[in-house]
Amino acid sequence: MLPEYPHDELLTRGTEINYLFICPTKLWYFAKGITMEQESEWVDLGKFLHERRYGSEEKEVQIGSIKIDFIRRGDTIEVHEVKKSKSMEKAHEMQALYYLYYLKQHGIKAKAVLHYPQLRETKEVTLDGREEEVETAIRDVERIKSLPTPPEPVKTKKCKKCAYYELCWV
Repeated sequence: MLPEYPHDELLTRGTEINYLFICPTKLWYFAKGITMEQESEWVDLGKFLHERRYGSEEKEVQIGSIKIDFIRRGDTIEVHEVKKSKSMEKAHEMQALYYLYYLKQHGIKAKAVLHYPQLRETKEVTLDGREEEVETAIRDVERIKSLPTPPEPVKTKKCKKCAYYELCWV
């Protein structure tokens, strides 16, 4: 059994959970304040898609240490995340699960919806019984953030489109 995560200290950001499943090296750089995304055409495309498709929604809702693309309120609170493609679906799902976990720790029951506007698809995500998976991810993020140097990068095809490519491979 894993030790319980201190819920009153949820300082991990959703982006960090996402990056854990994309690339631990990228996570380390991001956590150390080395942000390259502002130079990325892929990030710009994602922002454009979000604005174009969900322009009437309240954007980037900040709740504590998390920033959600948008929220819809109804019978159940819905956390919505907009993503460009499904190529990193596990990272997207874990980020959404983290948001649900975070909200649950603050007494808010919610579900998440991942939007893939270019594919015209959505995916519903619920926390139901996956708390331990989220807690393991949180611990992994915190372990990587505490390293004195970045983890050794592993070259994959997604590296070519990464904003951190030059830090790892040039």
